[in-house]
Amino acid sequence: MARLTAADFDQELLILFDAYVHGDIDRRAFLDRASKFAVGGMTAAGLLAALSPNFAAAQVVPANDPRIKTEMVSVPSPMGHGTIKAYVATPAAPPTGARLPAVLVVHENRGLNPHIEDIARRLALEGYLAFAPDALTPLGGYPGDEDKARALFAQLDQTKTRQDFLASAATLKARPDGNGRMGVVGFCYGGGIAHMLSTELPDLAAAVPYYGNHPPAEAAARVKAPLLIHFAAVDERINAAWPAYEAALKAAGVRYTAHQYPGTQHGFNNDTTPRFDAAAAKLSWDRTLAFFKQHLA
Repeated sequence: MARLTAADFDQELLILFDAYVHGDIDRRAFLDRASKFAVGGMTAAGLLAALSPNFAAAQVVPANDPRIKTEMVSVPSPMGHGTIKAYVATPAAPPTGARLPAVLVVHENRGLNPHIEDIARRLALEGYLAFAPDALTPLGGYPGDEDKARALFAQLDQTKTRQDFLASAATLKARPDGNGRMGVVGFCYGGGIAHMLSTELPDLAAAVPYYGNHPPAEAAARVKAPLLIHFAAVDERINAAWPAYEAALKAAGVRYTAHQYPGTQHGFNNDTTPRFDAAAAKLSWDRTLAFFKQHLA
């Protein structure tokens, strides 16, 4: 069976799914409103299942890949939730004595799911010390179910969660196996955290937000790191705020590059769902790797 893509779904349904994913409507409201798209034997619940992640099918680097090593570590976060867990992936056999450039990997609004762990492993294969915190740690960690994860995520104290990511960045930068240069890449919610970290960490070496919420325009003056910003084309919820923030970045003299990928949906880099766009994902990831190589090596 051919893999489903965004083109297989009505655009109104995709916008409805985006609203559900980001908590603007609940599951019942999605199913009620999606029922008009349920034709040809497909139910609204079936549409939701078709749009939801398939982690196993999309895995690129298996957890037991011998080229990498992984571990789960604890991060002290006294200003946040006390302690959070982070998934760490590194090359299995880095050059003797080599210290690795570090990348903080920030998940979407479902916590540290298998897709984000896979992203960390992909970075490890490229020679990075990849560090992926789980914001859901204080609520038991990623629960293995996307709906449950989304519901838990809404319960987090976001002020403390932001402190958890700041603590994670400090822990990562201080690791003895790192070279002292740190970047961040984040997706959706994580893109917003990547932006936030760029305003809070003057020693951040590179930030790559994928379709994330922008900070307040007045925060742009605090950004010292170069930015590589990826946008979906059909993503009004995120894109509407960009002109004001771009103007603030320009006024502050921030080094940034922004790319919008034609025809793409929010989440286009996530290869576990039909919103994935293979061409845009490859191009954006190639650009991300080149950006990190330039600023972190």
